[in-house]
Amino acid sequence: MKYLVMWHLTDPSSLRAAAERFLDNGGTPPEGATLVGRWFGTNGKGCAVLEASDPKPVFELVSQWQEFMQMEATPALEDDDAGPIFGKLFG
Repeated sequence: MKYLVMWHLTDPSSLRAAAERFLDNGGTPPEGATLVGRWFGTNGKGCAVLEASDPKPVFELVSQWQEFMQMEATPALEDDDAGPIFGKLFG
């Protein structure tokens, strides 16, 4: 399953500490989660797409970074999966 992970800095003074951690470990997700892509906005917000068969590594990743930023992880469907559901409900 894919997860959309979104974040924003809750306190701009935490940027240096968050950047140091990121530079130290590259923001590598825990074992069991694969990083599909990650994007940093110019406004302190960003997002990533992770793939994991178990939500625990996604929870671990979010927990690792919550001291620096507000994070949300949402299970996400691709068009091929969402389309038939929309067709069933609204077609």
